Amino acid sequence: MNRLVILLIALIFINNCSLNENSRIWKDKEKELSAQSKLKKIFAEDKIEVQEFNQELNLDLSPIKTNNKFIDNQNNFGSQNYKGELNKIGSYKFSKLEGLNQINLKPLFLGNDIVFFNKKGSIIKYNENQKVIWKKNYYTKAEKKLYPKLDFISHNENILVSDTIAKYYSINSNTGELNWSKNNTYPFNSEIKKHKNKFFVIDYKNTLRCYKIEDGSECWNLQTEDSFAISNSKYSLIIIGNMVVFSNSIGDITAVDVETGMIIWQLPTQSNSIINKSYDFKTSKLVSDGNSIFVSNNKKEFYSIDVKTGITNWISDINSTITPVIIGNLIFTVSNEGYMHAIEKKKGNIIRVTDLFKIYKQKKRKNIFPIGFIIGNKNLYLTNSDGKMIVVDLQNGTILKIEKVSSNIVSKPFIFNNNLFLIRNGSIVRYN
Repeated sequence: MNRLVILLIALIFINNCSLNENSRIWKDKEKELSAQSKLKKIFAEDKIEVQEFNQELNLDLSPIKTNNKFIDNQNNFGSQNYKGELNKIGSYKFSKLEGLNQINLKPLFLGNDIVFFNKKGSIIKYNENQKVIWKKNYYTKAEKKLYPKLDFISHNENILVSDTIAKYYSINSNTGELNWSKNNTYPFNSEIKKHKNKFFVIDYKNTLRCYKIEDGSECWNLQTEDSFAISNSKYSLIIIGNMVVFSNSIGDITAVDVETGMIIWQLPTQSNSIINKSYDFKTSKLVSDGNSIFVSNNKKEFYSIDVKTGITNWISDINSTITPVIIGNLIFTVSNEGYMHAIEKKKGNIIRVTDLFKIYKQKKRKNIFPIGFIIGNKNLYLTNSDGKMIVVDLQNGTILKIEKVSSNIVSKPFIFNNNLFLIRNGSIVRYN
């Protein structure tokens, strides 16, 4: 009898509580579902929507002064002296490089000669007629199998070299003979800059290293915060007065004293969460006009930073890993989606946006991205991942020409001695 009473009470309880939509059990469940529906996917990519803007605006480029700079410690090349017809007039050949998914390399120009390297690390000096003057290799058999990628800078009659297998050395630019050779603990991942009797380079551990040009001995080093992943982006450094300013894989911009390596200021541009996913983080090179530093990234951030204090002047919503170019009071850049932006240098206002990828069909353009650009006189020359180069009238944004350079990857353009150069895998192409 007692068991029957207990069973009846239990059935009444279940019927009035668990199966009742207005019961607390159901209300709590609804709250939980509602909370889950409001959760945001942290790693979901934001949809980037860019549109053309102020297309009728003609830019006043009359004050532009062209130059012949190829080396600049502030990466401030501006408008360079080139108004050629893009006729191919030569090709400097080398054995194809291995393991390339992009060409972020740069030849060295010495007078009328060019210095570059091949897949086994042999350094080659060519004359103006594309003939080899000398060819030297300072790698062991084991090192050659690692296919080192080289960066160069000249100093007097010497060439300083750093590579992707942790080696750095100096050779004579006239003969190619070795002056000295040393090894670092980690491979290098930046361009080389020099100041007086020192040169600077950054390795994969986010460490800026200062070496003496004379013998390669280390003056000092500064390690910034490291990440767990190897960055796909090449780090950048510039020299402004007595400061070396450099970027690392997690978005920190750091300024240090040239002589001592002591930190003057540091600006973190990203949250700590990026440390574990820095393989996906990419930035442009640093560029400076001496008063401000400009840099952009693939997180839709274009920064203007005060040189003296490291304080942010402004941030503009531009998604770009392409090195910007400063011309007078304007900055030009191209977004990863193929839109050219003209920006006011002082305030960061975008005054014109031009779609340079409108030459592609919508389906195809999703798989194409810009490599880099240069400005010659009043035209902009942009290379893309499909091996094409787009020539644009900077004043009105009109596309003037499309040049097929390669069937796949190609470097950004370089201008030297009124000629334009492009690296494709296996050769450097020269245009008049």
